[in-house]
Amino acid sequence: MTESYTVTVEPLGSEISCRADQTILDACLREGIWLPHACTHGTCGTCKAEILDGEADLGDASPYALLESERDEGAALICVATPRSDLVIEGEVDVEDGIEIHPVRDYAGTLEVLEDVAPGVRRLVIALDTPMAFNAGQYVQLTLPGGGTRPYSIASPPSQADRIELQVKRTDGGAATAGWIFAGLAVGDRIAVAGPYGRFCFNPAREEPVLLLGTGTGLAPLAAIVRTILDLEEQQGWERPVVLYHGTSTVEGLYDRAWYEELAETRDWFDYRPAVSQEDCGGRRGRVPALMAADFPRASGHVAYVCGSPAMVEDTMKALMKARLFPRYIYREDFFDAADRASGANVVRSPLIRR
Repeated sequence: MTESYTVTVEPLGSEISCRADQTILDACLREGIWLPHACTHGTCGTCKAEILDGEADLGDASPYALLESERDEGAALICVATPRSDLVIEGEVDVEDGIEIHPVRDYAGTLEVLEDVAPGVRRLVIALDTPMAFNAGQYVQLTLPGGGTRPYSIASPPSQADRIELQVKRTDGGAATAGWIFAGLAVGDRIAVAGPYGRFCFNPAREEPVLLLGTGTGLAPLAAIVRTILDLEEQQGWERPVVLYHGTSTVEGLYDRAWYEELAETRDWFDYRPAVSQEDCGGRRGRVPALMAADFPRASGHVAYVCGSPAMVEDTMKALMKARLFPRYIYREDFFDAADRASGANVVRSPLIRR
């Protein structure tokens, strides 16, 4: 039997049990202790915490996200760190009003839909054996057939708790994509899922007009937000403006375009603005940050949700702040890959920016 240790989380004073082969973050999230986290594989640095007492294996933490000097001072990335003794850690515990906490759990399901929606992009719909409670914007970890996990944002709304939709981009040489999802995976296959993860969450209690800005499959969590707003419209009405920017390099990459265009035609509160950077799409051409800046020279008074590659997120953040929309009104989700990990791209961020 794997040995377990007691982890005390300050400033809460909460004590939880954590197996020696389990990350500290995973143990906390499964007990409903919602510590900051984003990538969950040691790349972004969001989950950095201080070990006040005890010993831990720091795991595969990126040297860019956890500097040698920080390691010497007792810091750890708890998404990859595991206990080697009883521990006392100090982390940032900050839950926003209007956001419900859902503990991480293990689930299993059957793949019902597997379809190509754009070049190198597939839609998966997994029927879960047990419904999963989550917030729009969060993600799950899929267990790969050969071991290991990969994170993917949920594109379906929380109201469809028994089915989750994922929108997955193929990565050359990727164990999850090239080696499985775009190779041997088939409808009817069983899939193991853990979740929900992430603090990139739509907050329906906020009253500001909404800007949704994503590129590629960064559309997935934004799709969950749009569908959640549709549910809210049906339940209690919705009037706040929502503008969705979806950026791709080619027109073919604008998957689900017809659905968003139809929604824009039937809802006064919704506006869909595709952003194609490398060819003519029958409208404006350019990148999401530039088009948003042209449309909103003053974005103050809005709340923004930004999702895509680290470079796109950084550029959009700069454009939003230049337009006088400050960090406390911006939520961001960076889609890191192996190249970002190797280069240390964009691992240092303001703690004021919501994740």
